[in-house]
Amino acid sequence: MFNHLFVFSPGTWSGEGKILLNMVEEELVFSTTWAVQNKDFAGKVACSQEILIQGLSENMRNDLTFYDFQGKTFAVDMENQNIGRIVGTGVYDEKTIAWEFRNNDMNFEGYETYSLQEDGSYLMKGEYVTSDQFRTHIEAQIKLQSSEAPSQDSQDESQENEEE
Repeated sequence: MFNHLFVFSPGTWSGEGKILLNMVEEELVFSTTWAVQNKDFAGKVACSQEILIQGLSENMRNDLTFYDFQGKTFAVDMENQNIGRIVGTGVYDEKTIAWEFRNNDMNFEGYETYSLQEDGSYLMKGEYVTSDQFRTHIEAQIKLQSSEAPSQDSQDESQENEEE
């Protein structure tokens, strides 16, 4: 039985971390907020991710949709204004949620892994590479905003959804 709330239950997650770009010598500090919606009638989970990088005035936004949950796998679509829309695949188990994107047409690929911690937060690691060899390495920690601690009912529903 899995205990994941991130992606599998509605809520707002926030976190912070660092981004390292291979074209820049310094680490950039960022904060992120995820808004995870309820699963819709088709079994899709819509999420929006806002990213604010320290020193940059413009926020980045990723819109993700998780769907086609089968066994321990799923599909994920990500859309943002820089790369457009890309489709990926994901896996999950008791301790980890992960997904990757590989698109040879767009020359874009990357992955993200979220490792569940004992306190319910997640340690995130990710890496993305573009055709011009821009490489982005990301490390962060995210946690459910405390005002939104899930009720036992939503945890039970999350468990049922994951077992389908």
